[in-house]
Amino acid sequence: MNIKNCTPHAIVINDTTFQPSGILPRVSTKQVEAQDIAGFTCVTQSTGKVEGLPEPQENTFLIVSGMVFGVSDRLDLIAPDTGKTAIRNEKGHIVAVTQFLRKWYEN
Repeated sequence: MNIKNCTPHAIVINDTTFQPSGILPRVSTKQVEAQDIAGFTCVTQSTGKVEGLPEPQENTFLIVSGMVFGVSDRLDLIAPDTGKTAIRNEKGHIVAVTQFLRKWYEN
């Protein structure tokens, strides 16, 4: 089983570190001006397609950002679970995760 880190930073899960692979898929976005609120500028944002994601490879999972993971329906993508199980330092920054998010479809 191969796991490639397609984020711009190292991902630590338990005692394993996945260094960035240099592959950086992104979700395209479009912003349109919206009505200001109390003098503050506002925009609406819609998401588009995932760009820069390599084709699936057998026995390979790709670690991607939560946004890429959420937009895509591919089963070979996993994302760090940065929720309540994430390990944080004294400043509240995530230093490691304990699990990945994965899409699973039963037949």
